[in-house]
Order: sequence, then structure tokens, then C-alpha cells
Amino acid sequence: MSVDALLTDLFKQLASIAVQLAKQEIKLLVGVDEEVQKLQDKLGFIKAMLDDADKRHAVKLDTEKLWLEQLQDKYYEMDDVLDTWSTARIKAEIAKADIAKEEGKPADITTPAVVKKKVCFVFPSPSCCFSLPLRHDLGHKIKKLNEKLDKILNNREKYGIDFNRQPEVVVRPITTSFVDESDIIGRDTYRDDLLSVLLGKGSPKERKPHVISLVGMGGLGKTTLAQIAYNHSEVKEHFVKRMWVCVSDPFDQCKVAKAIIESLEGQSPNDTELQSLLDRLCSLIGGKRFFLVLDDVWTEDSTKWEPFRNALKCGAEGSRILVTTRKTRVANMMESSPIINLGVLSSDVCWLIIKKIAFSDDYGEQYRDLEELGKQLADKCKGLPLAAKTLGGHMRGKISKEEWEKVLHNGLWELEDIEKGLLGPFLLSYYELSSSEKQCFLFCAIYPKDYQFNKFELIINWMAQGYINSKGNMEMEVRAKHYFENLAMRSFFQDFEKYENDSKFVWCKMHDIVHDFAESMAKDVCFTINYSGDKIKKDFKRARHLSLIVKETFPESVYEVKNLRFLELDFMSFQIVQPKLFDNLTCLRTLHLEGESILELPNEVEKLMHLRLLKLSCFKIKELSESICNLCNLQSLDVSGCRRLEKLPQGIGKLINLRHLLLLVFDLRFDTRINYKIKSFPKGFGRLTCLKTLGYFPIGKGEEICKLEELEHLNQIQGKLDIYGLNNVVDFGAIENTLEKKNHLRDLFLSFVTLEELRGEKEEEEEETEEERRRRKMEKDVAILNALEPPPRLESLQIYVYKGTTIYPNWMMSKLTYLKRLDIWICRNLEQLPPLGKLPLLEEMVIRSAPMIRKVGDEFLGIDIEEEELSESSKDIIIFPNLKSLEFRYLKEWEEWSGMGGTIEEEEEEKDNSANAFVTNNTPKIQIMPRLHSLRIWNCGKLKSLPDYLRNTPLLQELKISRCPILEQRCERGIGDYWPNISHIPKHH
Repeated sequence: MSVDALLTDLFKQLASIAVQLAKQEIKLLVGVDEEVQKLQDKLGFIKAMLDDADKRHAVKLDTEKLWLEQLQDKYYEMDDVLDTWSTARIKAEIAKADIAKEEGKPADITTPAVVKKKVCFVFPSPSCCFSLPLRHDLGHKIKKLNEKLDKILNNREKYGIDFNRQPEVVVRPITTSFVDESDIIGRDTYRDDLLSVLLGKGSPKERKPHVISLVGMGGLGKTTLAQIAYNHSEVKEHFVKRMWVCVSDPFDQCKVAKAIIESLEGQSPNDTELQSLLDRLCSLIGGKRFFLVLDDVWTEDSTKWEPFRNALKCGAEGSRILVTTRKTRVANMMESSPIINLGVLSSDVCWLIIKKIAFSDDYGEQYRDLEELGKQLADKCKGLPLAAKTLGGHMRGKISKEEWEKVLHNGLWELEDIEKGLLGPFLLSYYELSSSEKQCFLFCAIYPKDYQFNKFELIINWMAQGYINSKGNMEMEVRAKHYFENLAMRSFFQDFEKYENDSKFVWCKMHDIVHDFAESMAKDVCFTINYSGDKIKKDFKRARHLSLIVKETFPESVYEVKNLRFLELDFMSFQIVQPKLFDNLTCLRTLHLEGESILELPNEVEKLMHLRLLKLSCFKIKELSESICNLCNLQSLDVSGCRRLEKLPQGIGKLINLRHLLLLVFDLRFDTRINYKIKSFPKGFGRLTCLKTLGYFPIGKGEEICKLEELEHLNQIQGKLDIYGLNNVVDFGAIENTLEKKNHLRDLFLSFVTLEELRGEKEEEEEETEEERRRRKMEKDVAILNALEPPPRLESLQIYVYKGTTIYPNWMMSKLTYLKRLDIWICRNLEQLPPLGKLPLLEEMVIRSAPMIRKVGDEFLGIDIEEEELSESSKDIIIFPNLKSLEFRYLKEWEEWSGMGGTIEEEEEEKDNSANAFVTNNTPKIQIMPRLHSLRIWNCGKLKSLPDYLRNTPLLQELKISRCPILEQRCERGIGDYWPNISHIPKHH
């Protein structure tokens, strides 16, 4: 469909809806949902048209740009109208469910992703659609949109705007192998490392052909480094054949094959079939050691590369292929080894580049006064060689301080010739992104330079802004994660930090010049303002994203930014947030309020009906306004910055679209957590069936609080979940299905006391004096643990303050087959460790504060030799097959650690120590902890011995014994005398 036909059809559609709604001001409209769905479809067409104009880079004239901006504004207005309609439906569903609940009927709330189309009855009620005034208001809004679109359409015809012309071709630079090495500064280390790989003999086992990749963002000097290597004298002598091909994009197989052959023969072949070209290539390099440079590779399609890989195997051993690319995924696809990620240059090197280009060889006294300014200019390059070269060219011939200072105080993107020089490499990477990925990238411009992005924070913000295509079976979070990875693969992000136990906590930064590029591309809609009381000079009425720091007075002009969708507002000294803010900025999708002095959130926040993400960083807030519960579109509620928050609003169960509730603050890099004062959740919390992120679930006492059994319905929860207060559970039968269906849960923390008891804010009950009461409490904890059958893919389990004498629920060995970490802490009645030896993937285990344990023996290994003789006599048995780290702390009554083979201090018959095995005539070969590399024992003052099977743990590298006087004495006597196989291990005691 042409643009003209699309807009005309849309105009008619809007007119039809407006007329129908206007005629039905008293009577509800039957079938109006279908008309709204058609409008939704047309909205998608407009978005597709805007995306197409962006992909074709068709906007050249100011009139075209202005026209598209107007159309985009209308797109957002249409989106708001449709979202208002959807919101009204959701509220009607919630109201219907509330009425059903009051009447004692089943309450079924349908979230908007699966809203059922219903026929509306003549009389309005909460159980059918929504109010006439709202319907009427929407009708008038659509009518106004109709008029505005009509005007925009006429303007397009008036100004002769044509987007159907041939798309603009993005010119990709063609590289050659020639370079003047004397012009290259600051890459000596990379050059030497690369030459070492190229000239090395390699290994007979290395994959043929051997591919090396240089990876980095545009402008880092990948091609230059490849040119240096290609022309190096030793490389010329080492390789019989050398070929240089600028691949670029698209990856035309025949064109690339011809270019390689032309590089060998000096002329392009006439063949047009890929097979014949590759046959010819194979005959040219057959048995010869070659060096091929594939410069500027973009394609990630392995099927295009595979024919070349196979043909190039004809070369001799020691042949090398050097690839330059901006995308890590390309390097991985080509199975590169190594992958060399180019880093930035130092500011000193950037200054040398600027100086070399800007000044003549005769660097005399006339330039000395400019040196300090030049070094400051070099800082603006942020280590990017292309920026230094471009800036040096801009400054050539400029010898006055005024000229240098002017450039110093301007942004690089404000200088036209610099912008043109730098823009090209970034535009190539930018234009390769999908429309959604472009939006996600440009969104990052709202954050300051050197900001440490959190991957999960970006994902929930992108979702809130509507950038994530939710069509199909892929969840929004998964698709957004792919977008993040694509941006990272294209070097838009750098300096990654990751917390290994939680994929949500990934931090990264953006290179300053990449950030400048994002700012330049989003300059009309993205603004950062530090307001100190003066008049704001920027025209930001079209702003979609605004980051505002307010010191003393609030700028009234912000209220005029009616179409704002993202607002980050830092109140430096305000205690009250003015309701006027919520009266005017009703289109917000994301609101982040920050201020240490803010005491409460006004009820008017409910007017932000489109809000998807609410983040509060308000230290003094103790309660959240109940009006938040009317934000039925809310996807993410982040109160991790409200450290004094004591309770959630009673009606939080109305937030049926809530996917992420961020309560606890973890500083995972230092393994610390900030405790919360929230003692319980309100009743009805179990209605939040879309919830994926929770993190913390307290179990309190009382009728109006959320019981543990409500957690049963929240089966989308993923990642980590801490449950506190299991001692408050009353009905064991009601909790049996609480956890087992949570297939995305990976990390589970079970505390049998409340958070207040654990952190000492409330005194724990004194030890029971009556044996019967003590026994009942022990039996209760055993029953609770037995009922809480975990999900099948659990990887980490922590059990705190458990009062049972044993930990061996009926699910332990059958359900923990994916478990990697187990912590058992503060179990004062525990007399025996659970039989864990057969857990196949267990890697880490920590046992702390179990004062009743006196002996650890064969039961800990989880094996019965007699049964094994009968059932598996012909098989080898591995106990704790993947255990790498084992730690015991504060087992104050522990005296004996024994097992098969006894203890080290006992006289034993000769054993085969070569394979950590115990073999008799009738027993299978048994290995115990063959992968153990760390053993720590602290504060176990009565422990006398270690098990003999530890003699032959071949990978043990760390043995720490502290405050264990008997074992420490044995170490002093020279433990290596009778434990020779680990005598090399450092003992810390």
C-alpha cells in the first residue's frame, strides 16, 4: 500500500469511528472494540511507514523532516488514545472481579495481552466496558486526530513530499592494503601481539583455516592495524600468497570470491558461478601458506561463510585469515582464535596524533602556547583514533588561541567538518539496527556520560517506552535482552561487569563519543536540564525524554511538555511533589522521582494512566499512596531506593500487569544486601500473576496479610526469591504447591524466622524449656520443608534457622538434580547432615552454625555400599561428582569426620591412592569428591581428624583451617608426612 493510500484509508477509518461514537452518547456502541482494533492496525501501518522512511534514509529536505515530525506526533497521540481505551477495559475487568469477589463468585481478571472481546450491553456498569463520558471523550479525541491528520495529508501534497523515490545508498568506504606506517602512533603492543599470532607455527590440532579477528567500534583503527600487519616485512616473507579484500555489506559471495582471486592473479575472473570461482581459488592456494585479510565484515550468516571456509582448507598448514569487524558475533561465527578487542588510545597518544596532523613538521615556538589547549582537546577524543585524526585535520593551520578555545568549548558534533568525518562510521552501525534497536540505543542518550548502565534497568525502561515488539511467542524481556546483546555485539556498549550468580546484574558503559552520537541523533526529543532558577533557553516542547534536576524552584515551562513519555526528576531539596505535575504530564510511560527529602507521593499520581514504570528513590517515604494501585498498566514498580518503606498499598493486587516489583537492593559486587522494613504483603498479592521479579516474600501474621499459599499463583517468578518467616505458616497442606511450578526460579532462600528476627530488631524466642513444645516446633519445621517441594531447575538453595534434627525432605534427591549451591545456616537442632553425595551438579556447599552435629560419616556421602553391591557392582561410583568448594563453620561439637577408608589418623591397609578409589573384591570402584579444589574449616574446635578419602583429591588447591586447635596441631606436626598427595597445598591456619 502506498503512503497516500495508507493515510487516506486511515483518515476514513478515524472518521468512521468518530461518527459512530458521536451517535452513541447515550447508548453503548455494539462492536466498537472491533473498530478500535482496526485503528490499532492502522497505527501499526503508520509506524511501519515511519520505520521505512528511516531505513531508506529518505529524509533530505527540511520540509520532509518537518512533515514526518508532525506525523510522528500524531502517531503518539493515536497511541495514547488507544491506550486510554485499553486502560478503560482493564479497569472494567478489575471492577468486575472485585464485584464477583464481594458476591463470593470466582474472580477472573484478564490481562490486556489476552483481553476477550465482549459485546457491551445497553446500560453501563462495571461489568461491561466503561462509562459514557469516557466514550464520548474518546470520540472527540479521534475526531480531532482526524482533522489534524487531514491537515498533515494536505501539507504533504502541498509541499510535494515524495518518499517513494529510490532509497539513499549509504556509502561504505572501500579500504586497500596500503598504509604509511610512519603515520601510525600508539598501536605497538597490538601490532606485536598480532604479528606473534600470524607468524607463529601454531598447533597441528588448530582448526583450518585459522581465523583471527580484530573487533571494535568504528574509528578504533582495526583496518589500520590490519594494514600494518599485511605490509610487515616478516609477514611478506612468511606467506607465499597474500590477499586483501574489503568485504563490507552486503556480503556478496561471488563478489568476494572474485576479489580474492583478483588479489592473487591481478585481474578479475569472468566466472559467475560460486562453485567454479571457489574451485579456481582452491587451485591457486592449494598446498601454499597464505594470508588473507577480510576487512569490514558485517554478515552474521554462517551459511555465507561456510563455502569459503571449506575452500580455504586447501591452503597449507600455518595459513592465516585476519578479519576486521565491529561485531563480536561475526568473530564467533567465523570461529576466530584469538579475538583481539581493540582498546582506546591514551590522551597523550591522541595529542601526538592531533599535533602530527595539525602542525607542520617544523613544530616551533609559535605552537608552544597551544600545547596545553591541545592536550585538553585530546581528552575530548576519548581515546578514539578517528576522532584524533579528524580533530587534527580541523585544527590544521589554526594558530590562534581563540580558535583552539572555541573548539575546546564546543561539542565535536557542533563542528560541521568534524561531524562529517566522525558521523560515517557510526551511521553505518546505526543504520544496520532494526527500528526498535535504534529506539533502544537513542534512549541511552538521556543518561549522562560515563553512566554505568544496568542491563535490567535498560530492559524495563525499553519495555515501558513501547520499544519492544511483543508480537509472537517471545516474551518482551527476552526480546529486549536480544536487543541489548545486539547493541553490545556492535560495540555500542563497553566495559562490562557481571555478577556471575544473577544475569540481571550486568553493568556496562557507553563510550563518550558513541554517547555524543546518540545525543546528536536524539537532540530534538531527548533533553537533560540542570535547573537553578534561570529561564530555560532550550526549546523542549517536543521532548519525549527529559532528565531534570531541580534545586530550589520548579520550572513552570515543564508543564507545557504535554507529550513527555519519560521523566527523571531529581528534587534536591523538595519535601512535597506538587500535584500539578501529574495533572499536566499525563502521557508519561516512565517516571523516576528522586529526592532524599520527599515524604510522600500525592494521590494525583493515579492520573498517569499510561504509566508503565514507576521508580522511586525517596529515602524518607514510609508508605506508598493507595492511588498507585489505579495504575493498571504498570509493568515495573521500583522502590529499591525507598529504604524506609514499611508497607505496600493494600490494593496492590489491582496491578494485574505488574511484571517486576523491585524491593531489595543488592550490591552484588560486594555481596551485601540492604534490609527492608516491610514485614508482610497485603492480602490479594496473589492476583499479580504476571509477576516475574519479586526477590523478597515476607510471611507475617494476621487476617489481612498475604499468606504463603498466595505465592502458588505467581508461577512466572524467575531468578532469585527470598522467603522469610516460614515459622508463621499455619496450614501445611495449603503450601504444598507453592513452589514446584515456578520453572523459572533459580535461587531460593528459605528462612524459618522473619527478617526482623534474623537481623536482631526483634528478640528471638528463648529456648523452650518444655520438651513437648520444643518437639512440636521441630516437627513443624520438618513438615514445612517437606511441603515446599522446589521447582525442577533450582540451582541454589539456602536454608536458614531451621529447627529440625535432620534435613532430608522427600524431594531432596529427586528434585535437586540441577542444584549447584547449597547453604545450611543456623540450624541449632541439626544432628546429621543430609545425604547429598549423589547430587550430580552440586559445586558449592556451606554448613554453618550447626552445634548439635558431632559426627559426619558415610551418611553424608549418600551411599549404601550393600545396595551398591547388589545393583551397580559392575559400575564405578562417583560421590559428589562436581563438588568444587566445601566449607564448614561454627560446628562447635563436631568431633569426627570419617567415611569409607576411615580417618587419616587410623592405621589402614595399603590402598590404591592413584585414582581416589576404594576397591575390595566385592565392591565397585568409588571416587569421592574428585573435583574438590577448596576446603575451609573454621571454628570447629573439637574436630580431631579428616577423612582418608581426602588424601587423593587431585584438584585440591586450597586448604584453610582456622580456630580448630586439634587439626592445627596436626598441621604443625607435618601433615604431609601421612598426607603426601596434598602436601603441596598451602595451609592457612
